[in-house]
Amino acid sequence: MISVEVENRSGVAVDEAGAVELAGHVLRAEGVDDGELGIAFVGAEEMRGLKRDHLGIDETTDVLSFPIDGRDELPEGVPRALGDVVLCPQVVGDEWRWPLAHGLLHLLGYAHGDDMTARERELLA
Repeated sequence: MISVEVENRSGVAVDEAGAVELAGHVLRAEGVDDGELGIAFVGAEEMRGLKRDHLGIDETTDVLSFPIDGRDELPEGVPRALGDVVLCPQVVGDEWRWPLAHGLLHLLGYAHGDDMTARERELLA
């Protein structure tokens, strides 16, 4: 079973239920049927700080991923911690579906490139 915890620290209304639904769809389509996932919606300044602190780039972005276990083999009985996807509604606006799918694929080990872009299109079709 996939457990999704959503936190909205952005100061704007977001479609939390839609984000959970899309996350479940993407993860199941990728063959992940158990694990814990965090989704956070944050404001522009918090996102800028996260990108600066973790990537050394001082600018706001749409989505960041913080993977933990990904698809790694885990000992029996150890719950899978997929990681966290952080979205900035002030940057993504109403177009949050693609950045969320993008962030989720990063949690699962995808890197930027044609395969990732093609997979995003398939998942969002």
